[in-house]
Amino acid sequence: MNPRVIGAIAIGGVVALLLCLLAVPMMVFGGSSMLFSGGGAGGCVAGSSGTVSQPGVSSAAANSIPANYLTWYRKVGQQYGVPWTVLAGIGKVESDHGRTTLPGVTSGANAFGAAGPMQIGIEGAAGNQWSALATVEDGKPPASVYDPADAIAGAAKYLIAHGVQTNVQSAIFAYNHLDSYVTAVLGWASTYASGGFTVSATSPNSASSATSAACIGTGTLDSLITPNAAVATVINFAQAQLGKPYLWGGTGPDAFDCSGLVMMAYRAAGINIPRTSEDQWAQLPHVPAGNVEPGDLVFFAGADGTPTSPGHVGLVIGHDKMIEAYATGFPIRISTFGSPTSQPGLSQVVGFARPWAQPGLNLGNSARG
Repeated sequence: MNPRVIGAIAIGGVVALLLCLLAVPMMVFGGSSMLFSGGGAGGCVAGSSGTVSQPGVSSAAANSIPANYLTWYRKVGQQYGVPWTVLAGIGKVESDHGRTTLPGVTSGANAFGAAGPMQIGIEGAAGNQWSALATVEDGKPPASVYDPADAIAGAAKYLIAHGVQTNVQSAIFAYNHLDSYVTAVLGWASTYASGGFTVSATSPNSASSATSAACIGTGTLDSLITPNAAVATVINFAQAQLGKPYLWGGTGPDAFDCSGLVMMAYRAAGINIPRTSEDQWAQLPHVPAGNVEPGDLVFFAGADGTPTSPGHVGLVIGHDKMIEAYATGFPIRISTFGSPTSQPGLSQVVGFARPWAQPGLNLGNSARG
């Protein structure tokens, strides 16, 4: 969104180390966390709390996220369908979640005209981006670029406008036109998604610190954890394909059709499923709509199918969202299903299936008890 690179340069060494651990070129969210995961934290984190350990977290201060920022990253991520870890990665690189003392974070603007904890342009070389993104997220008008809640919502809107649901890297590059910036943000996003952070006390520079104790919206996101490590691998594989083209009959690595994508995603986890959506629906264990979990397959009649032999399938990632290879001309993307506003063919769900529940599969210690 603006040309300065102070944050990216400052953490370049750390990011370089993190990238050595990545297994795919897109966002690799290790452990059992998924795209919208809350890192395993249950319940609320009050703004006045001290450090609260998460499963598998690092104790390094550099990896902490202030409680109020974590609350808003999660809430806004759920609200807009943007991975909260990407929002947190941007917040880390731009202002260390509002904790840096650099110009423009709590007042005024930096030398390029960017302001607030998410460093959104308000003037100068950065342009006045805020006028189109201003959002009263915390219910306390007027919208302020210096308010963490408002700024995080503005950043989410910017990422949505630049296609984050189909190409995460491209959207981050649009935010700041530097490859090193994209690398930095994805490095921190990967760390946060794998639970590599602690929750620190509310940021002293926050304009909405009192709101963090309300625990707004964290419960739903905290529940969006993959049921086992195999499903985490499946979702990681599918995420890595975002933005690739649809190809009828395609099974990768450069293009996929709907059933080819989910088949190869499960194959990446060592689980074999049928090739076509019709056979997947017919042969895999079904699950009721009320028991759907990340990693389940969601089926639709599709242009070439029927409710008894559905012609389209997607991979559920939580909160009525899925990763899918939709049709020719549409890149692999994240979509909303089962809603009257869903795109054609996606509003009526035929049903759900759970590949990892096939009889005879041994998931070892990765299965949830």
